[in-house]
This record gives sequence, C-alpha cells and structure tokens, in this order.
Amino acid sequence: MFKSVIFLLFIGYGCDTSFAVRVYKKADILKLREEVREMFQHAYDSYLRYAYPYDELRPLSCDGVDTWGSYSLTLIDALDTLAIMGNYTEFNRVVELVLQKKDFDADINVSVFETNIRIIGGLLSAHLLSHRTGLKLEPGWPCNGPLLRLAEDVAQRLIAAFDTTTGMPYGTINLRSGVPPGETSVTCTAGVGTFIIEFGTLSRLTGDPLYEEVAYNALLALYHHKSPIGLVGNHVDVMTGRWTAQDAGIGGGVDSYYEYLVKGAILLERPELMSMFMEARKAIEKYLKKDDWFVWATMLRGHVTLPVFQSLESYWPGVLSLVGESDTAMRIIHNYHSVWRQYGFTPEVYNLGTGEASSSRESYPLRPELIESIMYLYRDTRDPILLQMGEDILRSIQHSARTPCGYATIKDVRDHRKEDRMESFFLAETTKYLYLLFDPDNFIHNPGVHGTVINTPNGECVVDLGGYVFNTEAHPIDPTMLYCCHEARQGINISEVHRIYQMLEEEDNIKFMTTIEGSAKVAPNETAETVQNETMLNTSEGAKSGTVEKLDQNQVLIKTETRTGYVNIDGTEREKTKNESSLRDIVKDRINSYYNNTSSKPENEDELAFSSDNNTPTTQFDVDDIIVPQNPPEQLQTPSETKAKETFKILPKVLQDFLNSDWKSKSKCEPQHMLERIRKEKRYPNHPDVDKYELLLTPAPSFLQRISLAGEFLNKKQLEM
Repeated sequence: MFKSVIFLLFIGYGCDTSFAVRVYKKADILKLREEVREMFQHAYDSYLRYAYPYDELRPLSCDGVDTWGSYSLTLIDALDTLAIMGNYTEFNRVVELVLQKKDFDADINVSVFETNIRIIGGLLSAHLLSHRTGLKLEPGWPCNGPLLRLAEDVAQRLIAAFDTTTGMPYGTINLRSGVPPGETSVTCTAGVGTFIIEFGTLSRLTGDPLYEEVAYNALLALYHHKSPIGLVGNHVDVMTGRWTAQDAGIGGGVDSYYEYLVKGAILLERPELMSMFMEARKAIEKYLKKDDWFVWATMLRGHVTLPVFQSLESYWPGVLSLVGESDTAMRIIHNYHSVWRQYGFTPEVYNLGTGEASSSRESYPLRPELIESIMYLYRDTRDPILLQMGEDILRSIQHSARTPCGYATIKDVRDHRKEDRMESFFLAETTKYLYLLFDPDNFIHNPGVHGTVINTPNGECVVDLGGYVFNTEAHPIDPTMLYCCHEARQGINISEVHRIYQMLEEEDNIKFMTTIEGSAKVAPNETAETVQNETMLNTSEGAKSGTVEKLDQNQVLIKTETRTGYVNIDGTEREKTKNESSLRDIVKDRINSYYNNTSSKPENEDELAFSSDNNTPTTQFDVDDIIVPQNPPEQLQTPSETKAKETFKILPKVLQDFLNSDWKSKSKCEPQHMLERIRKEKRYPNHPDVDKYELLLTPAPSFLQRISLAGEFLNKKQLEM
C-alpha cells in the first residue's frame, strides 16, 4: 500500500510518462557540454570569418548584415559567453577590439529596447567578469573601468527617450541627436518595462542615480496604468498613457516586463517590484491561465481573444522557479516541451485550439526561452528529465539548423526549411543556457560557498559569491559587485575621480597655465611661437559650444614643461613655498581624505585658486600653454584675480567641476533636469510595499515536491518496503 502511494505521488507531480527518462552520468553531461562548446565555436568563428564587423551573420550566404545598429552587435553580445566557457584569451582580445570604439556617437536610429538589453547589458556583464580573465583592471574596479564607461556612454544616448509626459520611453532613438523627428509615441509594454536591471546596475556602479530612477519611474508608470482587473495591454502611447493595443498576455510585447519585476527585485533588493509581480500574477492566474497554458485576453474584462501559445512565453517557468514555484513551473514546461517534440522546434505561435503551428508564424529563429527555463528548473530540482529536454533541443538544432557557415533560423518548423539569419542571441543566450545546463560546476552556479576578496577604493569586498541575475539577453550581473560600490550609490562618481587622479599621476609631462599682465622672460630652453591676431585658442568648453577666444595682439603662445611642477614668472623652475599647494596635492588630499572619511573642502571655494589674503594664485593649473605678452614691458605685474579666473575657464570642464563644486555629490550625467522633474512632480506614488523585504524570501519547496523529486526522508531501501 505504501509503495502505491509513493508511485501515485510521482505520477501526480506531473512527470511525462510518454517516454522513458534517461539516466545521465557525470561523464555523459560533460560530453554534452563539450558538444555545446563546439556548437558555439562554430557559430562564433563563422561570424568572425564571414560577418564581422556587421551586426549579424547570414549563415546561408556566408556574409554579414547590419540589423539593429551597425555596432558589431554579435561580437558584444557574445563576450560574456566566452568568459563563461573559459575562453579568456579570446575574451581579452575582443575587449581590446571593442574598446577601440571610444563611444557610440553615430547618426543612426536604433531600438531603445534592443540596444539596452544587448549592448548595455553585454558591456556591463563583460565589465563585471573581466577580473576572471586576467584583464588588467583600472584603479577603482568594479566601480570604474573602460567597459563601464562605454556602457554609460550608450545609456546617456538612450536616456532622452524617457523625456516624455508619462516617463515611459520612446521605442526609437538616434544615437547622436535623440528622439527622431516624427517618431511614433506608441511602443510595446516590454519596451517600457525592461530597463531596471541594466540601468539599476549602472547607477549602483557609477553612483549616478539618474539611470535607476528613470527606469523605476517607467515601471511605476506601467503599474499606474494597469487595468482595474490588474492586467496590462500590449502597446501604449508614452505621451498619453492610453493603451493602443489592449490584448493582455505573458508573451511577445509584454514578456520581459514581468521578468524584470522579479529579477529587478532580486538584484536591487526592491521588494515593491516583487509585490507588483505578485499582484500581476494573481490577475494572470485568474484571467489568462487555462490548464497550464496561457492565452491572450482583453485587459479590461479578461475575455479570451487569442487561444495561442507563443514561443516567447517559454521564459515563464524559469521566472516561476525564481519565486519558489518550481512545482507549477514543471507542469507548464512539460506542455511547452510537448510542442517541441511535435515539430522538433517551437513555432513562434502555436494554436491551442487546432494543435498546430499558426500560419505565417511557423518559424523558429533559434530562440533561447525554453532552454532558459529548463536550465533554471534543473538548477532548482536536479530532475534528470530536464537534461533530456535539453538534449532534445541540442539534437534538433544540430540536425536541422547547422550550416557550413553557422546556424540558421528555421523558416518553417513543419518542414525545417532554413532562413538566412543567425540572430546575436543565439551566441548570447541559446548556447550559453545549454552550456550552463550541462556544466553543473560552472562558477555561475556557485551557491555561495566560496568567493573572492578584492581591494576597492572603499576597502576590501567579497565578490563571486554566485546569485548572478541574468538580464533578458542572458547577460549575468553579479549583485556583490553592486554592493562593492556602495559609496558610489551615495552619489560619488568614483570613475571620474580615478580618471582625474590617474591623469595627475603622469609625472613625466606636467604642464601649467599662468596668465600674466605685464612682462616675462622666456627661459633659455623654451621656444616661443608668434601668434597672429586671428589666432584662436580653443578651450574645452569652446570646443563643445563652438565658441573660441582670441589672444591679444601683444601675446605669444609658449610651450613649457617641468618635472618639479613650479615655475617663477620669469620661466625658471623653483621649489614650492610652504604656503603653496599644487593641483596634484589638492586632488590627492581630497581623494585620500574622502577614503579616510574626512573632509578637507575649504569653506570658501575660491580658496582653491586664490589665497584669502591677496590675489596671488596659490595653485598651478594643469593645462597645455602659458600666455605671456609678445612685447613685455620692463616691470613685471602680478596677474589679477579677474584675469586668472578667465584663464581658469580654459581648464577642461571636468576639472572645473571637480575644483569648484562639492565633488562628493556631483553627478556627471547631463540630463539632470529630467531626474529633478521626476522627483518634483512625483507623478506616481511609491508602492506601499517598499519596505517589505520578506517578499524577497523564496518559500521552501513543499513536502510533496521534495519527496517526489529528491526522495527526501526516504531512501531506496525504504521505498522497496
């Protein structure tokens, strides 16, 4: 009798009994892992050989094509996969290649959504994984680094899309000029709610709150505009908040909004996001769920409009596993896998009424969502049936999608005809999730039993503790790195401070600017260059604004270099007096004082440049040129405060801001007016559950789940009793 009860428990849990479950030994799993590695390498090498520097590979034509932005998308999207698979040499080589691009200044229109998840997500993940590959790290890492700066450059170009009346972003942006003229204000729900992971990570690492607050405000906007029954539609007008497509579902156009509520809550420890998801899930369970399938319905009344399954919905079981609902997720994923077994792939749309692939939506573009959920559930349950599902997917792709030049989209799952496209997510997601499924000892799976101690500007910090949060493009973010930059979260731009500090550490080439009214002698080893009346002196500010400053006709431009850092007015070197401080000393003192939690900021900001007792400059400025009169009179004159302040304007803007403001709270992001407006208007009230951190706790598996999956409390001998 007891054995019968146990048998029924196994059947009742939802195991698919239509085929025998294979037993996988460790060697079998590792063999599958190496097959996935070869799959990735074949596709990656083909991209480099035939398609780079284009965005994507065309695996039938064996050439490349630009699709999302003409920025070598596949290369950036695949970066962290190289690190996860242990190919550190190639990772480091590609990082150097990517960093040749100083910024993303280009007159092209791009998808805000795709650029965020693929480019910003890929750069951030590569930045956080770079310490594992032996890449040389800058001072202040992980709160500083070239990949981080490049990611922030992209984010600054996307941020203008959020400048709308609702706070929800436009769908398209020009990387150089902002929102294109005539751009539609209608975008999909996922295009509004899929930023909190990337933008939140940027804010926590750089100390600029703009990104996280803008992304969070967009999520609040969607929450505020949900229907009375708790559902959201598919498309919304970002200027009015009016829903232009009112079909509610969990698939395409909506999917990653729900995903980011859960993952954003976990990564950033924001319980209100988890509460928003739980509220939404109640409505989904009530109106959209039908026998472990999910349909589309009207957002206002919940009436079914489309009884279909979309391939993009396959992420849902993985999300449920993150909130402790693996038992429910297992039943759902068996349904999805049954569609895969029917065709060898999951079509974009599957009609639940007819049990067939929908006409005109029968393709499979090598999507990762099903294998993503399988990987999450296997990590949670260790059910071997999930390994078999993963092997089914691997076999189908190898058999029907492989070409001599890569892997091709399946144009029609019914006859497995190919289409000439390999999207970047095949290397970023599909191969990565397959690899992680078959690599149980990968560092990504670290359950928190070991970590790495690193030194940061804020002291020692422990990283690599696991708990990685994947964005919707499978780019993993290490939450411990965000905690390491806790000082940056208070508004201190560590990246900019270290850039200045590193610049001032260049001992061998220090140059100074001094403005002199009167005469001066030119040192014997210096050269003078006569400057004509029309000679223009470009400043860092003038270069940006298009303005320039003329030199007086009796002035010449003199180049000077010195190792000591101090010069007399006549050009000869001298020692520093006890009352003088160099710019280097001031910056070093400020940085060191901050790290020691002490402040040396003068009460009067003018003390940075001038003594309070007289107008004599006490700071030598780090710039390129010295301006002196061309025909100096016999008597030297002390520079006036006004003239010296004019000279100070020639300094790079970042140094002006650093010296003339409260540098501990200075934010370097330009569109601060947007952040100030969001804070001032408070259009959307804070969610009431902002402090309910218990919502972030995952409930323990149920007794029936533990006993059926792991045999807890019962060993083999007891089961045979």
